[in-house]
Amino acid sequence: MGHKHTKDEILMGALDTAFRDGLSQLSFGRVAKHLGINDRTVVYYFPTKTDLITEVLVAMGMQLQATLAPAFSTRVADHLELLQVAWPILATAEADPVFALFFEANGLAVTGLEPYATLLHDLVAAWIAWAKEFIDGNDDHRQVEAETAIALIDGLLLFRQLAGPAAAQRAARRLGITAPN
Repeated sequence: MGHKHTKDEILMGALDTAFRDGLSQLSFGRVAKHLGINDRTVVYYFPTKTDLITEVLVAMGMQLQATLAPAFSTRVADHLELLQVAWPILATAEADPVFALFFEANGLAVTGLEPYATLLHDLVAAWIAWAKEFIDGNDDHRQVEAETAIALIDGLLLFRQLAGPAAAQRAARRLGITAPN
Protein backbone atom coordinates (compact mmCIF):
# COMPACT_ATOMS: atom_id res chain seq x y z
CA MET A 1 0.00 0.00 0.00
CA GLY A 2 1.27 3.48 -0.86
CA HIS A 3 2.05 6.40 1.43
CA LYS A 4 -1.00 7.94 3.04
CA HIS A 5 -0.64 11.71 3.00
CA THR A 6 -1.93 13.73 5.92
CA LYS A 7 -3.94 16.89 5.54
CA ASP A 8 -0.93 18.91 6.75
CA GLU A 9 1.35 17.30 4.16
CA ILE A 10 -1.12 18.09 1.40
CA LEU A 11 -1.53 21.64 2.70
CA MET A 12 2.26 22.15 2.65
CA GLY A 13 2.30 20.72 -0.89
CA ALA A 14 -0.45 23.16 -1.86
CA LEU A 15 1.53 26.04 -0.35
CA ASP A 16 4.63 24.93 -2.27
CA THR A 17 2.54 24.74 -5.45
CA ALA A 18 1.14 28.23 -4.86
CA PHE A 19 4.66 29.61 -4.35
CA ARG A 20 5.85 27.93 -7.53
CA ASP A 21 2.86 28.58 -9.84
CA GLY A 22 0.90 31.38 -8.15
CA LEU A 23 -2.48 31.39 -6.45
CA SER A 24 -4.36 31.95 -9.69
CA GLN A 25 -2.97 28.64 -10.98
CA LEU A 26 -3.61 26.64 -7.80
CA SER A 27 -5.68 23.55 -8.55
CA PHE A 28 -6.29 20.07 -7.17
CA GLY A 29 -4.46 18.61 -10.16
CA ARG A 30 -1.36 20.79 -9.72
CA VAL A 31 -1.14 19.98 -6.02
CA ALA A 32 -1.59 16.27 -6.71
CA LYS A 33 1.04 16.31 -9.44
CA HIS A 34 3.48 18.16 -7.16
CA LEU A 35 2.99 15.52 -4.45
CA GLY A 36 2.83 12.57 -6.83
CA ILE A 37 -0.65 11.56 -5.67
CA ASN A 38 -4.13 11.28 -7.12
CA ASP A 39 -6.13 14.51 -7.14
CA ARG A 40 -8.97 12.68 -5.33
CA THR A 41 -6.69 12.55 -2.30
CA VAL A 42 -6.43 16.35 -2.33
CA VAL A 43 -10.21 16.67 -2.73
CA TYR A 44 -10.72 14.30 0.23
CA TYR A 45 -9.11 16.85 2.57
CA PHE A 46 -10.12 20.02 0.69
CA PRO A 47 -13.54 19.38 -0.88
CA THR A 48 -13.70 22.72 -2.72
CA LYS A 49 -11.16 25.02 -4.29
CA THR A 50 -12.31 27.68 -1.81
CA ASP A 51 -11.35 25.31 1.03
CA LEU A 52 -7.93 24.79 -0.52
CA ILE A 53 -7.30 28.51 -1.13
CA THR A 54 -8.53 29.43 2.35
CA GLU A 55 -6.23 26.93 4.02
CA VAL A 56 -3.25 28.04 1.91
CA LEU A 57 -3.80 31.71 2.81
CA VAL A 58 -4.29 30.90 6.50
CA ALA A 59 -1.11 28.78 6.50
CA MET A 60 0.76 31.65 4.86
CA GLY A 61 -0.53 34.07 7.51
CA MET A 62 0.44 31.71 10.32
CA GLN A 63 3.96 31.41 8.89
CA LEU A 64 4.26 35.20 8.89
CA GLN A 65 3.02 35.48 12.47
CA ALA A 66 5.46 32.79 13.58
CA THR A 67 8.28 34.63 11.81
CA LEU A 68 7.37 37.92 13.50
CA ALA A 69 6.60 36.54 16.96
CA PRO A 70 10.19 36.63 18.32
CA ALA A 71 10.54 40.31 17.41
CA PHE A 72 7.30 41.22 19.15
CA SER A 73 8.42 40.45 22.68
CA THR A 74 7.59 43.88 24.08
CA ARG A 75 4.78 46.32 23.44
CA VAL A 76 5.39 49.52 21.49
CA ALA A 77 3.92 53.00 21.64
CA ASP A 78 2.90 53.51 18.02
CA HIS A 79 2.98 52.42 14.38
CA LEU A 80 6.52 53.65 13.77
CA GLU A 81 7.93 51.62 16.64
CA LEU A 82 6.01 48.58 15.40
CA LEU A 83 7.37 49.11 11.90
CA GLN A 84 10.88 49.51 13.33
CA VAL A 85 10.58 46.09 14.97
CA ALA A 86 8.90 44.33 12.03
CA TRP A 87 10.73 45.77 9.03
CA PRO A 88 14.10 44.05 9.52
CA ILE A 89 12.33 40.69 9.64
CA LEU A 90 9.90 41.31 6.80
CA ALA A 91 12.23 43.06 4.36
CA THR A 92 14.28 40.00 3.48
CA ALA A 93 14.77 37.84 0.43
CA GLU A 94 13.34 34.91 2.44
CA ALA A 95 10.08 36.77 3.08
CA ASP A 96 9.73 38.11 -0.49
CA PRO A 97 7.98 35.01 -1.93
CA VAL A 98 5.40 35.07 0.87
CA PHE A 99 4.58 38.69 0.14
CA ALA A 100 4.53 38.11 -3.61
CA LEU A 101 1.83 35.50 -2.97
CA PHE A 102 0.02 37.80 -0.54
CA PHE A 103 -0.01 40.64 -3.07
CA GLU A 104 -1.21 38.30 -5.81
CA ALA A 105 -4.12 37.43 -3.50
CA ASN A 106 -4.71 41.15 -2.94
CA GLY A 107 -4.86 41.75 -6.68
CA LEU A 108 -7.39 38.96 -7.10
CA ALA A 109 -9.39 40.37 -4.16
CA VAL A 110 -9.63 43.92 -5.47
CA THR A 111 -11.15 42.61 -8.70
CA GLY A 112 -13.94 41.17 -6.57
CA LEU A 113 -12.96 37.57 -7.32
CA GLU A 114 -14.12 35.17 -4.64
CA PRO A 115 -12.99 33.66 -2.39
CA TYR A 116 -10.15 36.20 -2.40
CA ALA A 117 -12.30 39.29 -1.78
CA THR A 118 -13.78 37.85 1.42
CA LEU A 119 -10.63 36.04 2.54
CA LEU A 120 -8.31 39.02 2.16
CA HIS A 121 -10.70 41.33 3.97
CA ASP A 122 -10.75 38.86 6.86
CA LEU A 123 -6.99 38.25 6.69
CA VAL A 124 -6.18 41.97 6.84
CA ALA A 125 -8.64 42.43 9.72
CA ALA A 126 -6.93 39.56 11.55
CA TRP A 127 -3.49 41.11 10.96
CA ILE A 128 -4.69 44.43 12.35
CA ALA A 129 -6.18 42.70 15.41
CA TRP A 130 -2.92 40.77 15.91
CA ALA A 131 -0.76 43.91 15.59
CA LYS A 132 -3.06 45.80 17.96
CA GLU A 133 -2.06 43.43 20.77
CA PHE A 134 1.53 44.71 20.62
CA ILE A 135 0.68 48.42 21.00
CA ASP A 136 0.25 50.28 24.28
CA GLY A 137 -2.62 52.67 24.94
CA ASN A 138 -6.38 52.71 24.95
CA ASP A 139 -8.39 50.64 22.49
CA ASP A 140 -8.96 53.45 19.97
CA HIS A 141 -5.27 54.41 19.95
CA ARG A 142 -4.19 50.80 19.51
CA GLN A 143 -6.67 50.26 16.66
CA VAL A 144 -5.56 53.33 14.69
CA GLU A 145 -1.88 52.64 15.29
CA ALA A 146 -2.27 48.99 14.20
CA GLU A 147 -4.14 50.03 11.03
CA THR A 148 -1.42 52.57 10.25
CA ALA A 149 1.35 50.05 10.90
CA ILE A 150 -0.22 47.44 8.61
CA ALA A 151 -0.83 50.06 5.90
CA LEU A 152 2.81 51.19 6.04
CA ILE A 153 4.19 47.65 6.18
CA ASP A 154 2.07 46.50 3.26
CA GLY A 155 2.89 49.62 1.26
CA LEU A 156 6.62 49.24 1.81
CA LEU A 157 6.54 45.54 1.06
CA LEU A 158 4.54 46.05 -2.14
CA PHE A 159 7.01 48.77 -3.12
CA ARG A 160 9.82 46.29 -2.39
CA GLN A 161 8.18 43.80 -4.78
CA LEU A 162 7.73 46.39 -7.53
CA ALA A 163 10.72 48.72 -7.21
CA GLY A 164 13.21 46.41 -5.55
CA PRO A 165 14.83 46.07 -2.14
CA ALA A 166 17.11 49.10 -2.44
CA ALA A 167 14.25 51.49 -3.23
CA ALA A 168 12.17 50.07 -0.37
CA GLN A 169 15.09 50.46 2.04
CA ARG A 170 15.51 54.09 1.01
CA ALA A 171 11.80 54.70 1.61
CA ALA A 172 11.96 52.95 4.99
CA ARG A 173 14.98 55.03 6.00
CA ARG A 174 13.05 58.17 5.03
CA LEU A 175 10.36 57.06 7.49
CA GLY A 176 13.07 56.66 10.13
CA ILE A 177 13.12 52.86 9.96
CA THR A 178 16.46 51.12 10.29
CA ALA A 179 17.21 48.93 7.29
CA PRO A 180 18.04 45.26 7.82
CA ASN A 181 21.57 44.12 7.13
